[in-house]
Amino acid sequence: MLRVVLKQTLPAAHRSPCSPRTFFTLPNLSSLLGNHEPARQTYHERKIFPYRPRELYQIVADVVSYPAFVPYCTGSRILTSATREDGVRVLNAELTVGFLAFKESYVSKVTCKPYESVQAVASSTTPLFKSLTTIWRFQPASPSSPHLSASFARHSQEQSAANVGSHTSSDSGPTLVTLDLAFVFANPAHAAVSTTFFGQVSKQMVKAFEERCIAVYGPGSS
Repeated sequence: MLRVVLKQTLPAAHRSPCSPRTFFTLPNLSSLLGNHEPARQTYHERKIFPYRPRELYQIVADVVSYPAFVPYCTGSRILTSATREDGVRVLNAELTVGFLAFKESYVSKVTCKPYESVQAVASSTTPLFKSLTTIWRFQPASPSSPHLSASFARHSQEQSAANVGSHTSSDSGPTLVTLDLAFVFANPAHAAVSTTFFGQVSKQMVKAFEERCIAVYGPGSS
C-alpha cells in the first residue's frame, strides 16, 4: 500500500521521459558515522487556544487541507476511510512532504477520536523514516494557564472576566492543545543531516496551526 519516492530536482534538459523513477539515496557513510542505529527523537509542544475542543479537532482532522497550512506538506489525499461503532474515524491518507533536498510520499494511518485526539502513524517501510508518529490532543483548560498562546492571552483574559459566574461545559474553550512528534530516521546519514532541521518542525507546526485557527475561526471567543 505504501508508495514512496525520494527524488532530486534535475534540470529539464537532463530528464528522460522514458526513464523509470529511481530512489534518491545518500552514499553509504557507515564508515564515518559508525554502525549506531539512529536514535528515536521526540518533540513536545503545548499551548492554550481560545477555541472549543470541537473546533480545534476539526482543523487537525481535515487531512485533505494539510497542504494549505501544515509546514512542508505539499500534497494530501484520502485513500480509505471508515467510522467505527464507537465513532472513531480511521483513514489511510497519502501525504507528500518536501524539505531540504527530499520529497517523499507515504501512507499514514490516521485515527480521529472526535474532539479528543488525532493520531497519524506512518507506514513502517518508508526509506526516510523507520517510524513517524504525530499525536494532537485537545483538553479543556483554564485561561490562566501559563501555556496560553501569547497572541491570544489578552483576549482570553478579557473573555474569562466577562464569563465569571457562567456555566462552562467540557465543549467550551479555552482548550489545551498538545502536540507530540516522534520519529526515527532509517539512515544514519539522514539523521546527521536533518536533526537540527527537524528540531524546529514541532514549533513550526504549532505556529501554523495557530494561524490556521485564526484564518478559519477568527481571533477566538472563549
